[in-house]
Amino acid sequence: MGAWAIAVHGGAGVDPNLPKERQEEAKRLLTRCLDIGISALRSNLPAIDVVELVVRELETDPLFNSGRGSALTENGTVEMEASIMDGPKRRCGAVSGLTTVKNPVSLARLVMEKSPHSYLAFSGAEEFAKKQGVEMVDNEYFITEDNVGMLKLAKEANSILFDYRIPAVGTCGASAAMDSPLQMNGLPISVYAPETVGCVVVDKQGRCAAATSTGGLMNKMSGRIGDSPLIGSGTYASELCGVSCTGEGEAIIRSTLAREVSAVMEYKRLNLHEAVDYVIKNRLDEGKAGLIAVSKDGEVACGFNTTGMFRGCATEDGFMEVGVW
Repeated sequence: MGAWAIAVHGGAGVDPNLPKERQEEAKRLLTRCLDIGISALRSNLPAIDVVELVVRELETDPLFNSGRGSALTENGTVEMEASIMDGPKRRCGAVSGLTTVKNPVSLARLVMEKSPHSYLAFSGAEEFAKKQGVEMVDNEYFITEDNVGMLKLAKEANSILFDYRIPAVGTCGASAAMDSPLQMNGLPISVYAPETVGCVVVDKQGRCAAATSTGGLMNKMSGRIGDSPLIGSGTYASELCGVSCTGEGEAIIRSTLAREVSAVMEYKRLNLHEAVDYVIKNRLDEGKAGLIAVSKDGEVACGFNTTGMFRGCATEDGFMEVGVW
């Protein structure tokens, strides 16, 4: 019997001027999610059950960019995506383009367990959800007043907003970014700070699992798919580790970031902390991203090259930490 470990994230890239109350609100949510996961692990739930349980909680709370509170497309609608992976047999499921499924991560798991496929998207995923009897809601359920306002700002700036909760005037937010824009696929974007959510777990049996969920980018083109549902990019789990990524999706996709952690552990014989450090420093080129990871040996690690990352982790020996910077 090994030792369990868990980590959660609420997105990499944080506005340095983010109000203290918002930081504390995020820390409280991450702490609540850790407590849910810890309780489940102490009850001997397998890792795959725990990551789904925790991400469902994150999807239900509108604070971060997944489920309710998801970023809006250029059309003012929500298109969500998620993935989940079970390390022991590398089983996986993913979904994209969801508009009425209350908990995308649970549909991703159903794709893994109840379909012959690994990935379903848009109308096909919605139809599968209806057949499986998952909870469905109107698209309006996911839309918050804050996000409607931020979409308006994004359209006025003619930009994709990464951190769609940073005011665009008088801060180091979107207006400042217009003067010296970052690049995504060679095109200017505004401030970098997405708020994808994810969870990674290793249970007492050494089984690793990972899950990631997001609403994507504010003012994104309808039909855009990011890294979160892509196995090997935003999410990966193997017999060695479980990884969930967050950040500039296009950079994460190019680097197959989540899979790289497992690969360098396997081929370079690095431990978890060494592997996370290596891929963040050597695989992102000029991209900005972060990740959380656990190993089969009960290790937990996180890494990011952004200003900060909403994150929390805990291990069976009593260690627990929640941070932003």
